[in-house]
Amino acid sequence: MSGRRGPILIEEEIEGVHASPADAPPVPDTAMDAPTGQAMKTMAALASRRSSALGRWFRRVAVALLGFAISVAAWSWLESLIRRNEILGLAALILVAAFLILLFALCVREVAALWRLQKVGQLHLDAEAAMASPDMVPARAVADRLVALYAGRAALDWQRARFEERRGEVLDPDALFRLAERELLAPLDAAARVEIEAAARQVATVTAVVPLALADVATALASNLRMIRRIAEIYGGRAGTVGAWRLTKAVMTHLVATGAVAVGDDLIGSVAGGSVLTRVSRRFGEGIVNGALTARVGIAAMEVCRPLPFAGEPRPQVHRLIGRALSGLFPGSEGRDG
Repeated sequence: MSGRRGPILIEEEIEGVHASPADAPPVPDTAMDAPTGQAMKTMAALASRRSSALGRWFRRVAVALLGFAISVAAWSWLESLIRRNEILGLAALILVAAFLILLFALCVREVAALWRLQKVGQLHLDAEAAMASPDMVPARAVADRLVALYAGRAALDWQRARFEERRGEVLDPDALFRLAERELLAPLDAAARVEIEAAARQVATVTAVVPLALADVATALASNLRMIRRIAEIYGGRAGTVGAWRLTKAVMTHLVATGAVAVGDDLIGSVAGGSVLTRVSRRFGEGIVNGALTARVGIAAMEVCRPLPFAGEPRPQVHRLIGRALSGLFPGSEGRDG
């Protein structure tokens, strides 16, 4: 025994190479993974999910049964109240009648909103067909319907008068539609972009600063519903509650089918330099990506709700919208709108 104390270092040589801690692979940092926009993906999946026929019939029968039960209970309550006290029974009868009248008015408004959305959608289809034809007759018919669509908007009186003044000088369909886009739809496009930027800013902010579970998903769903409804109203759709949900479902189904809700490195890099942001904070990165996906949903809603397809005017771009929406809000988001 030599009496040596302390740790003994044993060096092991593997295949002639000395192992060193510097040669070990880096430990993966799961907390700093690239942002995925999970809130928007979840929201899109929920909004675009198609229920089965059995589920739809179950909901219809359940609603009918619930309405029947409420009607019978209300009638029994009114009848017993009238027998006990005629004055109170009469007051309750008047309130129920007022409720039914208002409910009927709401139903009529929803039907009118659906008809309005269908009208704008048909105008969009007719405009696409007229653009593909060299004949001026269908193009002029679409232009007349477009002018009639915005006849009741005082804010567009000057643009409408300018379009009517200059449309006689146009001799081909492409030039007529470019003129209509420039004179009639340009201010509406600007208003729609403002709505998209506001929704993207709200979704990005909540994702970045609110740590509550599912708060970002709920905010994304509410913000996108409101944004799509406002875009439809801007272009003349005036979507009601049912119409806005159907429109949202159609937009989300289209985005999911085309893979537009998938997040790629090109999107992150073009929006805000994703690699830099994710080193600073994963929540900031998620906020940027969720905001960018919200902008992508808004652009799809513009294409669906716009009475004319994009032809002469440039189609909005995600990186420009999200750059203006988040300028100065997150680190690295300034100056990305150009």
